[in-house]
Amino acid sequence: MSLSLTERAARQIKKQLDKRGTGIGLKLGVKKSGCSGYSYALDYADTLNEHDVVFEELGVKVIIHADDMPFVEGIELDYRREGINEAFQFNNPNVKGTCGCGESFTV
Repeated sequence: MSLSLTERAARQIKKQLDKRGTGIGLKLGVKKSGCSGYSYALDYADTLNEHDVVFEELGVKVIIHADDMPFVEGIELDYRREGINEAFQFNNPNVKGTCGCGESFTV
């Protein structure tokens, strides 16, 4: 099982957790959504559950529920700023297609 973070993503996760004041890492998951089937879900993780998989890289933790691993296996999490917009970017080798608005994907 693998996941990678860019330095920009790690800095942003660290910054958000510091600003929040609590949390052990970033929770990454998928949910059924949009016209293509799935979208990414990001949240803070305060605790670990029995089925969570923890990846630690560049000093931060990313937590993924075991059921979501097939959808995000091998993903690279990046953080980009384009003009006035900034957001996490998901470079996912499992994606076979995305919807026109870019909000959902299929595997």
